[in-house]
Amino acid sequence: MSARAPGTDGPARELGRFLEIQNLGLNLPFALAFLLLAARGLPSLLTVALVVVAFVAARNAGHSFNRYADRRLDALNPRTQDRALVTGRHSPAFALGVCAANSAVLVAAAYLLNPLAFLLAPVALAAVLGYSYTKRRTALTTAFLGLVEAITPAAVYIAVTGTLPPVVLYAVGGLLAWGTAFETIHSLGDLESDRALGLFSVPRRIGVRASVRLVPLLHSAALALLAVFGLLLGLAWPYFVALAGMATLAAITDRALALRPTSVRIPFERHFALGALYLVGTLLAVLLPLGPLWPG
Repeated sequence: MSARAPGTDGPARELGRFLEIQNLGLNLPFALAFLLLAARGLPSLLTVALVVVAFVAARNAGHSFNRYADRRLDALNPRTQDRALVTGRHSPAFALGVCAANSAVLVAAAYLLNPLAFLLAPVALAAVLGYSYTKRRTALTTAFLGLVEAITPAAVYIAVTGTLPPVVLYAVGGLLAWGTAFETIHSLGDLESDRALGLFSVPRRIGVRASVRLVPLLHSAALALLAVFGLLLGLAWPYFVALAGMATLAAITDRALALRPTSVRIPFERHFALGALYLVGTLLAVLLPLGPLWPG
């Protein structure tokens, strides 16, 4: 069966393509894992629904605003020339409307969760929307995207408990390193177009070779911080088995990256499996009647 031509999908499918809903699997498993950890088990269905809705809404708001902000740059980048705002399948006003609607949904979900989540919802929005302009000014845009991903554990704990326990900062640091590694890999694929368009990234600042060396260091730091997080929570051994599996798959991916640093499709796809490993390990550690890896 041949792929459909752009613009021939139905409205729902076209909206899904615009928002790249298929890529939710990159980060949603981490959000679900932290949801289990914050609740120390299965949270209520209402809490699950509100957290997932808030997560998806924040992601959609940032994604649609990025499409709006980057529409002229996307037209000059061969990788992005078929995006909806470039081809005219959707208008800039449509992108802003999707952004505004999802922002409102995020704020509403945060309000229904608890007062602290509601108070901090604009901070989360500022982070997910602000990325679109950082890449025009600083190579730290790569780390800024890592920071956006690092919001996840803090936001989930605040949503579920109304507090931010200090131990969660280890998870925040782990996701910051993890997200920065992923965005560094992704930026390697756009290095030539970034140079041509005058955009900034870590690979453009430090070069391909140094970026390839940086990624495994970031992965190691992320997994170490997540391991400390698990130890301090007293989690059972499946959590750490999952981290070991993630370390193995990340090492294989990093090796592939070293051989073909600007061909990022395989590392991109493996990120889905890495997130799934973390979710499964967390699920087993939280729900099975097992003792902690390191008894207190």
